[in-house]
Amino acid sequence: MNIPFASFEPMHKEIEDELLNKFKEVYKKNWFIQGEEVKKFEEEFAAFCDSKYCIGCGNGLDALYLILRSYGIGAGDEVIVPSNTYIATALAVSYTGAKPVFVESEPKIYNINPDLIENAITDKTRAIIAVHLYGQAADMDKINKIAKKYNLKVIEDSAQSHGALYKNRKAGSLGDASGFSFYPGKNLGALGDAGAVVTNDKELADKIRAIANYGSDKKYHHIYKGINSRLDEIQAAFLRIKLKNLDRWNEDRVRIARKYIEGINNPQIIKPIEADYAKHVWHLFVIRTKKRDNLQEYLKNKGIDTLIHYPIPMHLQQAYQDLNLKLGDFPIAEEISKEVLSLPIWYRMKDSEIEYVIDTINSFK
Repeated sequence: MNIPFASFEPMHKEIEDELLNKFKEVYKKNWFIQGEEVKKFEEEFAAFCDSKYCIGCGNGLDALYLILRSYGIGAGDEVIVPSNTYIATALAVSYTGAKPVFVESEPKIYNINPDLIENAITDKTRAIIAVHLYGQAADMDKINKIAKKYNLKVIEDSAQSHGALYKNRKAGSLGDASGFSFYPGKNLGALGDAGAVVTNDKELADKIRAIANYGSDKKYHHIYKGINSRLDEIQAAFLRIKLKNLDRWNEDRVRIARKYIEGINNPQIIKPIEADYAKHVWHLFVIRTKKRDNLQEYLKNKGIDTLIHYPIPMHLQQAYQDLNLKLGDFPIAEEISKEVLSLPIWYRMKDSEIEYVIDTINSFK
């Protein structure tokens, strides 16, 4: 049996006619930037996130950058980010001229450890970025309490957590603002790059919208030195169709994750844990093992495709050598990077495929 890491085919086949008809509709209108589809998607996605405002943008990295930039964060400032996440989180901070300050993750949940945040706060700290990694929300009550104590902004990186819940509240509504990615592989994915910012702060929303549109609040009137980061009309149209199906698609990922958790019994494998405060949407199903590389090769030889999220911690990336960090500075992130392996998970994955993955893992020695 050959099992890819991900497949869009079952999902896209169900909505193919709707997607193609929508493409024709947008195509015939000849309005491709900042049209009605973008406006409607922003309204619908804000409502989905239990928030007031949504601003579409080019991608998830831009979403985080726009939030930081709109808060006036820049050179001389520091922003706390998890040690274990995708590099885009740190890059958004770097783009503003500020310094990312890494804080270790909880070793079992993999999100930023709130108990370690205060030790990283200085008089230069302006914000905390809480990443909801793999589809599970960070412990936001603890993070918000610390932020309030030190007068810091709380920014959610919700790129992997569309529809995830924290104490029955939606990811994207748990901090001051949230950045989303709609990269095709996300739970809510466009057919190309796309992103959005969600917030309840109208002043912030207006500023982000202007900065993302060349710094313009109205045509040829520029109040900021802005950038060009706008959600394409066609991508917004596709995302509207997909958003209607997202909860159903997420529930199917939960089905697959539960089968993995119940079925995998190899003592060499550490299975992921769902926090008692969270509803996980399983963007990734990530296991750990000391024999990660051997297991990955074993699964490959059995026709099972896997990925590593992420093989090199940010503090050891060449891009961040200017921070003068070294091996051993963030041992939890380093250990996680050596052990994690992401298993196949996608909408309408067959029971026989799931069971084949489980049986193969259980037979690994």
